[in-house]
Amino acid sequence: MGMVGTVGLVLHPRRDSEEAIGDILRWADERRVTVLGLPEEVGRIDCSAVAVDAEALVERADLLVSLGGDGTMLRTMRLIAGRPTPVLGVNLGRLGFLAEIDVRELPATLSAIDGHAYAVEPRMAIRAKLGEEEVTAFNDIALARIPGEGLAVVTVTPAGDPFVRYAADAVIVATSTGSTAYSFSAGGPIVSPRVEAVLVVPAAAHSVFNRALVLPADEEVTLEVMPTSGRVAVEVDGAVHAHLCPGDQVSIVAVPGAANVVRLGTTFYERARRKLGVEGSSAVG
Repeated sequence: MGMVGTVGLVLHPRRDSEEAIGDILRWADERRVTVLGLPEEVGRIDCSAVAVDAEALVERADLLVSLGGDGTMLRTMRLIAGRPTPVLGVNLGRLGFLAEIDVRELPATLSAIDGHAYAVEPRMAIRAKLGEEEVTAFNDIALARIPGEGLAVVTVTPAGDPFVRYAADAVIVATSTGSTAYSFSAGGPIVSPRVEAVLVVPAAAHSVFNRALVLPADEEVTLEVMPTSGRVAVEVDGAVHAHLCPGDQVSIVAVPGAANVVRLGTTFYERARRKLGVEGSSAVG
């Protein structure tokens, strides 16, 4: 008996996903598999997917399929955070770093998953409390300067021990997954997702010390906005969720194994070379 009885869909808000949804629905119909989707997403498309709310989607799905790019994949992982349900990323358009397959590979991939012929790659998240709201990120949480309001001046305190003060355009707290995103553009290291670590990386630092920190996943890290700082925006996986003023602070903890990403043979290093254009020693003859 196959493992997939119900497939949940998460769609990119703008990209054309009709071909991919058609492939999924045909595959599901042949196997009497139920396909679910969020009302505001499947409602845009004339299809037979059953519209359910987010809670029912994650409760009932044996597999979540993300149709879009990395942003859609991150949103899907946040929806399912803390559950063992595997997440399959499907590229629509530009090359996605987190996604595993293209649309043409969908039917064969769904059959492989149904037959247990796949692996999962656990992904760590980070979590912070912003006021009454708890937020989860799979790439990063960043304190970023607001144009016209001065630099982000932030003290970083890992495990209760104040360590460094950065004055920068942003201070980024990233997972190993996020090491290839904002953190990478700020000069941070590339880290395999198998490494459970938290990166703290300043972007365009105006401090004498401008190096990144790599912290163990079992240490809480606190960021405090200093009196000399401007207001900062709190970005969670690239979206602004709140603002902090001088004197405010936020503590961030790691959540190991918060999501499971489907892999069918590709390696992190293959994806990193392709997406980031890594060349050099491997090409030296």
